[in-house]
Amino acid sequence: MLEELNTRFGNLVHFAEAPGGVVCAEVKNESGSATIALFGAQIIDWTPNGEKPVIWLSEEAFPFKGKSLRGGAPVCWPWFGAHSDPSLPAHGFARNAAWEAVSAAIASDGRTSFVLRLAMAREGWPLSLEMRILVGKTLDVDLLTKNEGENPVAVSQALHTYFAVGDIENTRVSGLDGFEYLDKVDGFSRKTQEGDVTFSGEVDRVYLGTKSDAVIEDPVLGRRIVISKTGSSSTVVWNPWSGKAEKMGDLGKDGWKRMLCVENANAAEDTRTLAPGETHVLGVRYRVE
Repeated sequence: MLEELNTRFGNLVHFAEAPGGVVCAEVKNESGSATIALFGAQIIDWTPNGEKPVIWLSEEAFPFKGKSLRGGAPVCWPWFGAHSDPSLPAHGFARNAAWEAVSAAIASDGRTSFVLRLAMAREGWPLSLEMRILVGKTLDVDLLTKNEGENPVAVSQALHTYFAVGDIENTRVSGLDGFEYLDKVDGFSRKTQEGDVTFSGEVDRVYLGTKSDAVIEDPVLGRRIVISKTGSSSTVVWNPWSGKAEKMGDLGKDGWKRMLCVENANAAEDTRTLAPGETHVLGVRYRVE
């Protein structure tokens, strides 16, 4: 498999096997690099040249155990959160499924384009899913969902990206002031954000009606991570804090202090219903200042 992939994609993408057997695509160019696991189409690294890694991956992520790796950018699709049917997995099946590498090319701006497609359809879900990634000084990701069936289908989703931060207690998120949010930690009660989002305990929120940029302000690492989006009106902000992190068991020692999830989503009131033949694009762009 590795030989066939490396022959097919030439010098644009290199494929290698990570501990436990997961095959990863490694993309490098003059402006940045990224690593994407084919299982789950999970981005596990993005580093603009001259910068520190932007994506956080747990030190306990490997060896691969047959489910999405802790950290990186898992794809939550075709539903976000728990499903009404308790027999179905939380956050859908895309993050725990095989994906196919479709194509790679050099874009007009010199970044590397890499396209993957979900390899396996599920009964009752007449949907196709494709991921288009542009790697360079910025990282662009588009999730394209098409309704291949004959009836409307509701879709909720998120790119559940873990960002590397210097110290969560000294990190804040700007750009969400004044927006309402659902507070999962407080029984999904509806609240309004006042000022920047700061962290002194577990945070698990779905911000509603958000279309503008969110910015991770990180004075410890001396940078701002700007998170832009299209096709999304909801933003998820999550950090489990120490107690929940200990119960999870795979965040690594004090990993919760060095990560923050800010997720561009179609969640809660932003669930999208696709007509037969309709395609929806959830797009994100990350850049470092």
